[in-house]
Amino acid sequence: MFPNPSSLGCPPFPPKQQRSSFFDKVPPNMLPTLVSQQHLIETQFNLQNAVAVLSGNLASTRDVTLQPVAYVSGSPVHVSDAPISFRGRKRLSEQSVPYNVKRHRLHSHNSETAVVNQAVLLPEERRYSFPGSVQSPLFRAHHVPDLTGCVPLVRYTLFPEPTETTLPVAKDKLSQQVLQLFQACQQQTCDLHKKEICRTQLQREIQRLFPNSRLFLVGSSLNGFGTRSSDGDLCLMVKEEPVNQKTEARNILSLVQKLFSTNLSTFIERPQLIRAKVPIVRFRDKVSCVEFDLNVNSVVGIRNTFLLRTYAYMEDRVRPLVLVIKKWASFHDINDASRGTLSSYSLVLMVLHYLQTLPEPVLPSLQKNYPESFDPTMQLHHIHEAPRAIPPFPSKNGSSLGELLIGFFKYYATEFDWSNQMISVREAKAILRPDDSEWRNRFICIEEPFDRTNTARAVHEKQKFDLIRGQFLKSWHLLQNKKDLNCILPLRAATLNR
Repeated sequence: MFPNPSSLGCPPFPPKQQRSSFFDKVPPNMLPTLVSQQHLIETQFNLQNAVAVLSGNLASTRDVTLQPVAYVSGSPVHVSDAPISFRGRKRLSEQSVPYNVKRHRLHSHNSETAVVNQAVLLPEERRYSFPGSVQSPLFRAHHVPDLTGCVPLVRYTLFPEPTETTLPVAKDKLSQQVLQLFQACQQQTCDLHKKEICRTQLQREIQRLFPNSRLFLVGSSLNGFGTRSSDGDLCLMVKEEPVNQKTEARNILSLVQKLFSTNLSTFIERPQLIRAKVPIVRFRDKVSCVEFDLNVNSVVGIRNTFLLRTYAYMEDRVRPLVLVIKKWASFHDINDASRGTLSSYSLVLMVLHYLQTLPEPVLPSLQKNYPESFDPTMQLHHIHEAPRAIPPFPSKNGSSLGELLIGFFKYYATEFDWSNQMISVREAKAILRPDDSEWRNRFICIEEPFDRTNTARAVHEKQKFDLIRGQFLKSWHLLQNKKDLNCILPLRAATLNR
């Protein structure tokens, strides 16, 4: 239905006969695919490695080497199979890289592709960005023509080629501005490439502590709503069962932080353990210059990544509208959960909810229409396959991008009942707030589609809530009168900070 409905950032799991009950539920309309013989079992903590990390004696830990990674321009690059250590992640020498590979223009007719480690070949199929087991063989990438509006990046020989995406027709000035900003700021192939390479290499280093762990790339990098400046979100799966986020997850992240600040300090800077409800290690990759947040066993982030990805590509007006709203919120300082305003995830859910509740909906409820494809108990190695059978939504709504943008601000400025209602993408409507501690006395209530918690719980001060509501009202009045995006979001500044 949409390009690359793939296993981006998803590791291989065991064959069916060797899975535990955690992996038993398969949608009835899907044929399971054997991805790898590498088993994901409950991680056994490697005490020797842990002690070595905590004591700073990393020389005694098990060494893991990497296969070479190459950027490809137009044709496959033949790279030596000699192992390269993660510590020595330097640019290849003049002798080892063809001239046409070293300089690759952003708007070249050929998209960048990568040779990535550990993909398991299935005949006559292709996949994208599927981190494999340490023992798996290295496969070469294939050149694929550049696709407008596509997010796919790292080429694996396991998934079908993506189909070309279309962009909405923009006839009026405001719609043209929305579309131009989207085309200038949407995440590019090279941006995702950097994140995927970092994820692949970090997974190998982390596996020195947790040999059966897998590292997923999730969030805006993969859900179709990423920008050129989007941070990377990583989910470290250490075992099948949930982990206690207050104790076990923090202990695991403490070890990861220690690994980053000692053995990987040449390439990872400012690793910081943040003790939130879902604790994370925040760090910056010096090579890609990308900021990352890494959590432990937050499975809901993997599930909602592919739910949002399905919404993103089932209607061609969704991604441009979401990107502009995110840019607008960031410009007005209401897009930072750490400072008591809205997270990007909450903003995306707000846009999807608005598009679902129009008299002629632009989007349906995927969880109501396709419950088997978005079952919250579905095994992880099938999550990326579920959206493949979902067709585009035949919306009868003919509104332009500009009209939808104005309507979005009007809906939250004048129509939505903030005091009594909750935003539910799962139900495709506004519903009454439940009377429990999760929702009581909250200024903004946005339901997480899978675990049904409040994604806007960070907005806990009336001052910040008033600021958010005020920006919706002000932007609606300005945009309705002037029909010019510059009056609420200076395009030049937004494009430069893309």
